[in-house]
Amino acid sequence: MRKIIDLRSDTVTRPGKAMRRVMAEAEVGDDVFGDDPTVQQLEMLAAEMLNKEAALFAPSGTQTNLLALLTHCGRGDEYIVGQDAHTYLYEGGGGAALGGIQPQPLELEADGTLDLGKVEKAIKPDDYHYARTRLLCLENTSYGRVLPHAYLEEARARVDRHGLRLHLDGARIFNAAVKSGRPASEIAAPFDSISVCLSKGLGAPVGSVLLGDSDFVREARRWRKVVGGGMRQSGILAAAGIYALENHVDRLAEDHAHALRLAHGLAAVDGVDLDVDAVRTNMVFAEFPADRLAGLAAHLETGGILIEPGKPVRFVTHLDVDINAIDKVIDAVKEFLE
Repeated sequence: MRKIIDLRSDTVTRPGKAMRRVMAEAEVGDDVFGDDPTVQQLEMLAAEMLNKEAALFAPSGTQTNLLALLTHCGRGDEYIVGQDAHTYLYEGGGGAALGGIQPQPLELEADGTLDLGKVEKAIKPDDYHYARTRLLCLENTSYGRVLPHAYLEEARARVDRHGLRLHLDGARIFNAAVKSGRPASEIAAPFDSISVCLSKGLGAPVGSVLLGDSDFVREARRWRKVVGGGMRQSGILAAAGIYALENHVDRLAEDHAHALRLAHGLAAVDGVDLDVDAVRTNMVFAEFPADRLAGLAAHLETGGILIEPGKPVRFVTHLDVDINAIDKVIDAVKEFLE
């Protein structure tokens, strides 16, 4: 069979033989009753790696972010979030639909941060005319960009000043850790809660973990049941998450190097508009002539290369894309445009 080069996302990875083996051999129980030992092992491992008291395994990052909103906020409360953040834009409005929680979106800055001065201005006064601002949500990485650590510490100071909580959509926190050279626990330290995806760059087939202190996770576990996230013999899935955390963190540097190679190669092709200096982790954003974009996607697909047409096009590297695949993509784009 022809090998497909899929650059649409780092969620498209397939578990390899070693991961499938640990899944098949996983010891399981009923996690809703709290007696699946492999889920417990995963939760303890994640909590240890991020230096938090407790963790909760859930089916998806959308759900772990939702659980954080439901746990931190009540009906009629508000969270401040980036206009283009995943928690606001790509999760179906779950906080509003299921929790009656109002989002207050703000435009992201060029480096992926939220202007903390604008955040403070958006915090509502203690007046019953307004929703009660309870939470600030940040994202790291943000479109492949790593948030500066000094910024995270300043965000902590600002929310403390106003009595808010701080949540991190850390779906790709390990990409941020590998790129910055800081332990993931250090990046997580300023936050009351963190959502970490196991099925993106880490390569597990399913699952995310939500981390925080013990009281927070206890309440989030109740909300997981409410929204239908309680799974039974989910140790089969948790085993893949353990394998990913133990084997696939350091190798994220390969994805970053492949993304940079792809960026340099595409930037050299006439008709491609791309800022190589903006490539930080495993994402490359490139603009193509509008009248060629649809044709480009179709042309690449005939060669076994999948992209998601957009303005810009996002190319995402991951463990199923090696250096030979990167060079093949560059050549295919060059062939089409030239």
